[in-house]
Amino acid sequence: MFEISVVRDFSAAHNLRHYQGKCEKLHGHNWQVEAVFAAPDLGSSEMVLDFKDAGKLLEEILEQFDHQYINETEYFSRVNPTSENIARYIYRNLAEKIKAQNCRVCRVSVWETQKNRATYYE
Repeated sequence: MFEISVVRDFSAAHNLRHYQGKCEKLHGHNWQVEAVFAAPDLGSSEMVLDFKDAGKLLEEILEQFDHQYINETEYFSRVNPTSENIARYIYRNLAEKIKAQNCRVCRVSVWETQKNRATYYE
């Protein structure tokens, strides 16, 4: 099995619902996101997926969050914008975008800070 990963970041605000503590108040993060892609063989390109293409796919998804209040985006207006839910959202959107490729999304990790990360995979 071969894996590649790309890392991108964005800045956005959110507040957690159904939570008692500081994070229930509006606050922001400089989020970092890693997407890992895998393939059992390299095929004719001899790559899992071109890094440039993988990064562009991830950037397309993150663009909707950059400098936004995440709670007001369509999906997160009804889903709690935790790091776990953001990772799942990005994972599923990436998986949909690469259906025609000869690889799959392995996992997506989202860091709110350098010390706090949530990962989603299926």
